[in-house]
Amino acid sequence: MARRGKKKGRPVSGWVVLDKPFGMGSTEAVSKVKWLFQADKAGHAGTLDPLASGMLPIALGEATKTVPYVMDGAKVYRFTVAWGEERSTDDLEGHVTKSSERRPDEAEIRALLPKYTGIIMQTPPQFSAVKIDGARAYDLARDGEAIDIPPREVEIGRFDLISHEGDRTVFEIECGKGTYVRSLARDMGRDLASFGHIAELRREEVEPFTPDDLVTVSELEEALQRDQESENRFASIDELIVETAAALEYLPQIAVTDDAASRIRLGNAVIIRGRDAPIEAEEACATARGRLIAIGAIEAGMFKPKRVFAG
Repeated sequence: MARRGKKKGRPVSGWVVLDKPFGMGSTEAVSKVKWLFQADKAGHAGTLDPLASGMLPIALGEATKTVPYVMDGAKVYRFTVAWGEERSTDDLEGHVTKSSERRPDEAEIRALLPKYTGIIMQTPPQFSAVKIDGARAYDLARDGEAIDIPPREVEIGRFDLISHEGDRTVFEIECGKGTYVRSLARDMGRDLASFGHIAELRREEVEPFTPDDLVTVSELEEALQRDQESENRFASIDELIVETAAALEYLPQIAVTDDAASRIRLGNAVIIRGRDAPIEAEEACATARGRLIAIGAIEAGMFKPKRVFAG
C-alpha cells in the first residue's frame, strides 16, 4: 500500500507582523499563524518571551529567506522594572533570589542610564536561549546547573526613563540584535543596591516594521471567518500580509527586465543598466514589475544573485 504524502500548505509568502499576546510563546504564535494561513512554511524573526507582548514578525513562504535581515534590525522595547527583588529568571516567572528594602529615586536612576547607553558588555540571563556547549542555557538552568555565560557586546542607541513611581520605573529603549532587557533590569538593580526584575515587557517595533503593521490573532481569525462562505476563503486574511520586499527596503533596489529576471532566477549574473545604477554593493535587491526577484551583490556593474525568490 502506497504511503500518503504529507498534505502541503498554500504557497503564500510575506510577513505577518503579529501583536503577540501576553502568555503565548513565539513557537506557539508561529504555529497559530501558519495554521490560520494554511501556509507551507513559516518562521519568526526573533524570539519574544511568553511573559512579553508586542511585535513578533512572522515570515511565511518565500519571506523566510529574509528573516536574517529583520533579525538584524533595531528594536524598541517598553518595559517596567520592579525594584526590591532579583529573581532567578529576571522576570515575574522566577523565584526571588535576592531582596532589598532600598528603593532608588528618579534622579539616581537617570544618572545611571548613560552607563547602559551605547555599546556595552552584557551577560545574558541564566534562563535564555543562548547556547552553552550545544545546549540552551534555559535547559541547563532548569536542570539546576550553575551556568557561566560569557558577556557579549550589545548596542543600546536610546535609553529613556518614561515614568517613576514608588518601587516601579517604566523605560523605553532602542537597541540592536542580542540585547536582553531582563539583563538590564538585573544589572541596574545591582548597581542601585536595590535589585530589580522585569514586571512588564512589550516590544513596540522591529525594524523595518512599524506599529501600523501590527495585527492581532483576533483580527486574523475574524478575517478568516469572513471568507469561509466565499469563493476565495483566504481573500480577507491575505490582505493583512506585508509583502516580502518590505523586509529589504533599506537595501539598494535594482529594477530589471523580464528577460534579466528569468536569467537571475536561473542563478545567472546580469549587467545592471541605467545611469543611476550602482557599480558596487555588497547586497542589493533585484525587482521586476515591482516584484522581488533576488538578493545579491553588485560587482563591476554586474548583479550576482545569492538568494532567489519564486515568481
